[in-house]
Amino acid sequence: MADTEADVDAGCLEQLKGYVVTQKGTILAAEILISIIIIICYAASLYGGFFGVAICEMVSAILFFVVFMMEMDKSIKVVNWVWSDLFRATTGAAVYLITSLICLIHGTGDGARIAGVLFGLLAAILFAYDVYTIFLVIKSNRQ
Repeated sequence: MADTEADVDAGCLEQLKGYVVTQKGTILAAEILISIIIIICYAASLYGGFFGVAICEMVSAILFFVVFMMEMDKSIKVVNWVWSDLFRATTGAAVYLITSLICLIHGTGDGARIAGVLFGLLAAILFAYDVYTIFLVIKSNRQ
């Protein structure tokens, strides 16, 4: 019984290691990491921030990371995963950009909030790059 659990854990760990080195896996892992950093910055801020946005984007990135890592997108055909990922990344880029600009306008004198703004702008750029890579995948699939 213990051997089968160890084999399953080792197989999952190998899938994780193998997926993180791919371009999509690296982008999703970076999105998760930067969302965690933004949550910490906004939580440490005196005036708070829009860390609910970072939590939602982190959870959605984790969901897509697990789906693509475990290759569930090939077995669950009900959802068009590429277009869903495009929608997730587009809304993530837009929401991070908007909330970062709002916090930048109202966040004078609070270092943690300004750090959250800077990481939020970096997250918006990262999500926009993800949109670009997904768009290239969609374009190549059509041809």
